[in-house]
Amino acid sequence: MADPLSLLRQYNVNKKEIIERDNQIIIGEFSSPKNVKTNYLMWGSGKEGNNKEYYTLECLLFILKNIQLTHPVYVRQAAAANISAVRRPDRKELLAYLKGETSTCASIDKSAPLEIPTQVKRSHDNDGGESAAKKPRIEETHVQKVREQLAARLDAPKEASVTVDNIKSLSEAMSVEKIAAIKAKRLAKKRTTIKSNDYSDTLGVVGSDFRAILDYDVDLTKDIISRERQWRTRTTVLQSNGKMFAKSILALLGSIRAREEGRLGAPRPQPVVMPASNALPAQQTQYNRYDQERFIRQKEETEGFKIDTMGTYHGMTLKSVTEGPSVPVAARTPQTPSHPRQMPPAAGAGGGGGGMSGVVGGGGAVGGAAGGVARRELLPAAAARAPPTGAKRPSRTPIIIIPAAATSLISMYNVKDMLQDFKFVPVEQKKSEGAVRENEVLLQRRKGPAADQIPNNATTITVPYRVVDNPGRLSAAEWDRVVAVFVQGPAWQFKGWPWDGNPVQIFANICAFHLKYDEMKLDGNVARWAVTVLNLSRTKRHLDRAVLLGFWETLDKHMMKNKPHLRF
Repeated sequence: MADPLSLLRQYNVNKKEIIERDNQIIIGEFSSPKNVKTNYLMWGSGKEGNNKEYYTLECLLFILKNIQLTHPVYVRQAAAANISAVRRPDRKELLAYLKGETSTCASIDKSAPLEIPTQVKRSHDNDGGESAAKKPRIEETHVQKVREQLAARLDAPKEASVTVDNIKSLSEAMSVEKIAAIKAKRLAKKRTTIKSNDYSDTLGVVGSDFRAILDYDVDLTKDIISRERQWRTRTTVLQSNGKMFAKSILALLGSIRAREEGRLGAPRPQPVVMPASNALPAQQTQYNRYDQERFIRQKEETEGFKIDTMGTYHGMTLKSVTEGPSVPVAARTPQTPSHPRQMPPAAGAGGGGGGMSGVVGGGGAVGGAAGGVARRELLPAAAARAPPTGAKRPSRTPIIIIPAAATSLISMYNVKDMLQDFKFVPVEQKKSEGAVRENEVLLQRRKGPAADQIPNNATTITVPYRVVDNPGRLSAAEWDRVVAVFVQGPAWQFKGWPWDGNPVQIFANICAFHLKYDEMKLDGNVARWAVTVLNLSRTKRHLDRAVLLGFWETLDKHMMKNKPHLRF
């Protein structure tokens, strides 16, 4: 169904009549209220967040009727008629569109909600252009008079009745040739003519009265049709006046978008399953920028021992802390003072047994037996202090999540080259080289001096990092080990994540990075979020190492503050 603006333009171009009646504007077979809004935007509306305003149908029709007036005079007359005037910047372009000089206009908002015009049936024009008031009305007495005339004409006797005596033989009146010619003429005329039903020939003078009866019936039919109003058509039945798409659907989509962008309030906290207490510190250290010296003097405070001051040592001995958990209990010697009942032999007993071999031998046997008893008592005590061998210790390997999108610069194909070897290799190049995509990648990060600066007699220290691109497979305990995520840009990347998938809450617990080329435009979501941007050059590969080392430096600071119980 056409909108009011298009109908007004069509009828104005074709010079057709537009009727104003009872606060309605009738354009052809469509009727709309005078104050119905069209989809033509007013100048200056809809910019910088303002509400959109549209011209009404009455306003556009008024300017068409007063198109010859100058704009100041037109504005004064519109104000006197209590009709909103067309603004001066819109006047030239609007009139050009309504006159048909242009086929479209930039101010026409195709997404504006339109009110559906009502389709009405206009009564046909009276014959001869006469109005219904001027046409003579046919009374019931006239109809009765016509009926009586018809009945009298049918009952009247014929003036010249045909009898048997008057019938003569046709052969006596004319010749056979003439009769044959008449028959041939009649047949030829019958083939080329159509039988007519002309009541005026049959009724004669009464034909005019009979036509009056028919006109009377037509007048009654017109009166009935004029009172009818079409309720629904095959087009209007598909429209809806109660619900607008912009108000119902767009409002719902706007709330979902606001939730994904993190503009809503804090979401409901989601409980996260934490690892066992023996792998976590009793109290996590909070960040304090005035307490940086404590981390710098860590080596001085431990006096050179390999003691992690950020960890916990519940249930461990001093020897296992200083030497590490790799020292087996069975390797301890009897001289190790780890049990109070194990005593060293006295010097006097050894000296006194020198003169008597039997006593000395007996003393040696007694000493050996005592040593055996001490060793047998040492093993159960040390085993009682060690963690149970059957229990599975929680993993301390950090987890890094990368996007699985094909447009991402980092993927399972090149993540080891980037984060382990500090060199960017495009995904297309890795595929052309025949690289196989793995579900998970275990990185070995080198710590200490650079690989090309390691002496020949030195060994490097490596720390493992687990890299995945499908976070849906992670358990609750594994989510606690997630330390970094590479952000692609769209908010749907975090659908199904903890913290209700809210990026603001996710980036408060996980360190976020965004990898892009330095000449590319930054994504709008990434610019709003707390994300560290890593800019790579498209051609300068010697700059990759500095950028990727910055990734590890930022990640180490985050883990020192939020994940000190993990291995890094």
